[in-house]
Amino acid sequence: MYHIAICDDEIKELEKTERYLKAWLGGHKDYEFRIDRFDNAKKLLEAMEGNEYMPEFLLLDIYMPGKTGIAAAKELRQMGSSSRIIFLTTSTEHALEAFGVDADQYLVKPVTEKELYPVLDKMLEGLEKEQKSYVLFRIDGTNCRVAFKDIVYCEAQGKNQRIHFADGSYGQMRMTMTEIYGMLSARGEFTRVGVSYIVNLDHINSLNGQEISLDTGKSIYLPRGAYQPLRERYFAYYCEEER
Repeated sequence: MYHIAICDDEIKELEKTERYLKAWLGGHKDYEFRIDRFDNAKKLLEAMEGNEYMPEFLLLDIYMPGKTGIAAAKELRQMGSSSRIIFLTTSTEHALEAFGVDADQYLVKPVTEKELYPVLDKMLEGLEKEQKSYVLFRIDGTNCRVAFKDIVYCEAQGKNQRIHFADGSYGQMRMTMTEIYGMLSARGEFTRVGVSYIVNLDHINSLNGQEISLDTGKSIYLPRGAYQPLRERYFAYYCEEER
């Protein structure tokens, strides 16, 4: 399910934007969406604090009492939000600031369906492509969008499994290895190594009967019986890529 958040202090504008969105969604019945409304930036920020609520699309007014849409967007980016933002406003005055917070579009009110719908279509297309490159994990108690390419390996540590990243950092996930592999197995680069590891083959520099050498400088000692199936999987993966 995709979430769309609208934030505007004028109720009539909230209702108008919601009507536009519902009409647009009528042409995208293959997707499941939920629309949430906020009448000020403070409520939106509170909802998104801690990454518990992460709308994929955010339609944000700029001129609001208490905190402007630009200020709210800056805070959201600092919180790690990757929401795709469309600013809806009555002036072109803040256009440069808007793109400084990586906004997808800046539309001047009164906004029409003809202006809004192509932007939404482009955002949805980009999100679909992006979703194929990321996975959503709850790491160290926070929902995180993780690029598949940044995952080097996962290792079993009882109830809390550890995930290691390409930058040398790691995090804890309260999931089973089977659950984690279920979220990664559709990607050809991930494979199980014994019962304790899930490894990204793209990060393997070399392997032998005793260990895997990773491009991060770390090594994983192979459990008994793991080398031969891993070797076969490794060569099959790279032979398939070269075709």
